Amino acid sequence: MAKIQMKTPLVEMDGDEMTRVLWKMIKDTLILPYVDLKSEYYDLGLAHRNETNDQVTVDSANATKKYGVAVKCATITPNAARVEEYNLKEMWKSPNGTIRAMLDGTVFRAPILVEGINPYIPGWTKPITIARHAYGDVYKNTEMRVDAGCKAELVVTHPDGTETRELIHDFKTPGIIQGVHNIDKSIESFARACMNYALDQKQDLWFATKDTISKKYDHRFKDIFAEIYEKEYKEKFEAAGIEYFYTLIDDAVARTVRSNGGYIWACKNYDGDVMSDMVATAYGSLSMMTSVLVSPDGVYEYEAAHGTIQRHYYKYLKGEPTSSNPVATIFAWSGAFRKRGELDGIPELVDYAGKLEKATIGTIRDGIMSGDLAALCTIPGKQVVGTEEFMAAIGRHLDELMA
Repeated sequence: MAKIQMKTPLVEMDGDEMTRVLWKMIKDTLILPYVDLKSEYYDLGLAHRNETNDQVTVDSANATKKYGVAVKCATITPNAARVEEYNLKEMWKSPNGTIRAMLDGTVFRAPILVEGINPYIPGWTKPITIARHAYGDVYKNTEMRVDAGCKAELVVTHPDGTETRELIHDFKTPGIIQGVHNIDKSIESFARACMNYALDQKQDLWFATKDTISKKYDHRFKDIFAEIYEKEYKEKFEAAGIEYFYTLIDDAVARTVRSNGGYIWACKNYDGDVMSDMVATAYGSLSMMTSVLVSPDGVYEYEAAHGTIQRHYYKYLKGEPTSSNPVATIFAWSGAFRKRGELDGIPELVDYAGKLEKATIGTIRDGIMSGDLAALCTIPGKQVVGTEEFMAAIGRHLDELMA
């Protein structure tokens, strides 16, 4: 069978630990036999980020702007232990945070539903999509340790040189301080992206912050969403028979747990980080979640929305068996291929992306799965298999579909 030809490269961002191992398996087993892969490769593994002083992350984001579609493996955001483990020059920032800030997009995350894999919350019969703002807040923060006897102030210097000051805290004992920011333009892009996505999916849109406590910062998000909805989207939403509403985030959590799903929940950056992991886990696994960053100018970055599976990687290095779930990483590739095919007018590539997903879900429905899914599975005769066996089973299923 002739391989499917591509016109424009994907931006390929390799990652860390066990997901890096899965990345190569997916390419060798599920992609290269069927697609003449054209990609501009960037190694975002922590060692290489350290070697390049994280310039490789910036380069990968600029390449994504150039080519329009990227696919990203999970990467390590180092803490103090990782600095020592990898002998890092410094505690490099989250590569996801850097890329998201440069693309100024919105991250949409939704669960991958499989019949026979039952969520921890039985009422969740329809998917819940998390729309996560991808700029600012703690991901672009400034932090300091503060000694006793210091006074911390928030200072804004105006164009004419005058200053506005607000006391943060008078430190009688040592402490810590953090400064975060956002910009109206990015919040406006976030609001429009969410509302366009809701119209496209024909689903209700929720937006939640904590404006009762954060009366200026979070309230600004609330006001911008309300203004854009009233001026640009209210009539469109009413015509589509869908609803937009704002609520406090603690109320949104309570509503979500009681709901049946089937809506889009828009969150600020950190809130979306936490809630997408909560939603993914409740549906079955962090590895059963799609994730795509969509920029205002139509750039798409597909990723695996989970960690690097560190525990499995250490077992893998020792030659011990693992049962890692590759589904989110497979769906990152399929999403990128589908979008590349749509943009370049290659229906064969779009069809391949659909068959790759169908083969993956079909393998699980046949009762062959990784260990994380087995506890939630009601499929008779289910079989927990190792990482390599799971990938091979998907490969056999895909081969049948492609034939």
